[in-house]
Amino acid sequence: MRVLTLNVQNDVGDPRRFALINAELRRLRPDVVMLQEVCYGSQLAELLDGTGLVHRTHQSDVLPNLPDLFQHDGTALATRRPHRVTDVLESPSTDPHWWTLAAVVDDQFLAITPTTPWRLDHEHARERQALDIATLHTRHDLPTVLAGDFNATPDAASIRFLSGLQSLDGRSTHFHDAWTVAGDGPGHTWTTENPLARQEIATLIGQSNHHRRIDYIFATAATITSATLVGVNPPLSDHYGLTADLELI
Repeated sequence: MRVLTLNVQNDVGDPRRFALINAELRRLRPDVVMLQEVCYGSQLAELLDGTGLVHRTHQSDVLPNLPDLFQHDGTALATRRPHRVTDVLESPSTDPHWWTLAAVVDDQFLAITPTTPWRLDHEHARERQALDIATLHTRHDLPTVLAGDFNATPDAASIRFLSGLQSLDGRSTHFHDAWTVAGDGPGHTWTTENPLARQEIATLIGQSNHHRRIDYIFATAATITSATLVGVNPPLSDHYGLTADLELI
């Protein structure tokens, strides 16, 4: 099974990049796609056209009464096999337009895709969200694939918790980090080496030389055989995406 995650960066920049993302999805043929900051409606349809990912859920499908401001971009899940959304969690932060979607795919595994708060001083909110994700995993008692934009580096408490390297609030869990298992190199996904990210990083972070791995694919009860960055040359978004091949155990 191939899993892909990508922060699409909504409709910022050259609209021709949406066709490039679509072409990359067709080339890679993932079975499960987790998208963040994707616009509801026509953009999602354009990104997934002809990919075979016919089962699609945007957060606005399951939260239809959101104010227009919060419907502009958000979390989306697309799969080849049928899925049913089981849980929708609001981000515990000042960024209320991002929700975590959890869905059971083909009655075989749980797919969870979050976007966590981006601010450097909001690790407390990312920790809270990581605890909520662990609760979802435990509640469903299924193999879990967890992928998205976590806005935290591997040494952050939220990522260490998910990786089983530390506890939070007296609780612990463990997911395999696909890049740690099968990736090559630092795996930076938000970096000033990406020309589509350079100005945004300068504006938001205030640094001209900034490199972080903040996008992840995690899994439980799975053998991970590969992990590769997506959309590096040419860049498809301000984030590099990530794909991983895995086999559920």
